[in-house]
Amino acid sequence: MSSRFPGLLLALFIALGAAGCASQAATAKAPPDPDPLEPVNRAIYSANEVLDYFVARPVARGYEKLTPQFFRTGAGNFFRNLGYPVTILNDFLQGKFRQGGADTLRFAMNTTVGLAGLLDPATEMGLEVHDEDFGQTLAVWGLPEGPYLVMPVFGPTTLLAGAGDLADTQASLLYQWPGSNGSRNALVAWELTHRRYTLLPYDEQVEQAFDRYAFVRDAYLQNRRYKIHDGQLPVDDLFPDDFEDDYED
Repeated sequence: MSSRFPGLLLALFIALGAAGCASQAATAKAPPDPDPLEPVNRAIYSANEVLDYFVARPVARGYEKLTPQFFRTGAGNFFRNLGYPVTILNDFLQGKFRQGGADTLRFAMNTTVGLAGLLDPATEMGLEVHDEDFGQTLAVWGLPEGPYLVMPVFGPTTLLAGAGDLADTQASLLYQWPGSNGSRNALVAWELTHRRYTLLPYDEQVEQAFDRYAFVRDAYLQNRRYKIHDGQLPVDDLFPDDFEDDYED
C-alpha cells in the first residue's frame, strides 16, 4: 500500500504547484507562453533524437519485420486493456458516469471473453474506446496545463500531464504487474517497443518538417487540448492569442 500513494501525492503536489505558478503569472499579467523552457527542451529533444535514431527506431523496425501482423494487433489490444483501468477511474473522476459504466463493461468483456485483452470483442459489439488520464482530469477540474516539457527518453509532456502520468501508473495493470520485477520490466520494455512501432508511419512527416522540435511540440499540445475537451475545442483554443501576436506588425 505504501508504494502506491507517494506517486499520487507527488502528482497532486506538482499539479497544485502548476496552479500556483499560473495564478502568479495571471496576477502579473505575463504574456502566455506554452514553452518557456524551450532552450532546455530543445537540448533534451536533440538528445532524444539521437537515442531514437540509433536505438528505439531500429528496434521498432525490427519488431515490425520479425512479428506477424496478428501478433502486433493482439499486443496492441493487450497493452490497451492493461491500461484501461486508468481510463475507467478517470471517467468517474471527471463525472462521466455513463461512459465509465460502458468502459467498465468493455474492460470486463475484453479481459474475459477477449482472453486477457488479446482479442477485442467489445469493439465488435459497438463499445467505443476512450482515452482518459489523470492529467485530463486535473484539467477538467480547472488546473492549467503548465509549461511544455520534453522528458529524457519519454519525450513530450506538460507539467500537468506529467503529474497525471505519475498518478496513472498506480492504476495501470502494466505498472502494477503482479509478477516479478524482471517480468514487469520486460513487459514495460515490450510496451515501449510496440508504442514506438505505432509511431513509425509518422517518422517521414516529422523529418520533413522545417523545425522538427516545433512540429512535435505543436502537434502534442494540439492533441492534448483535443483530448481534454473531448474533441470539442473552444474558439479560443482554435485561435490562441500567441498565434495572433506572431502576425502583428
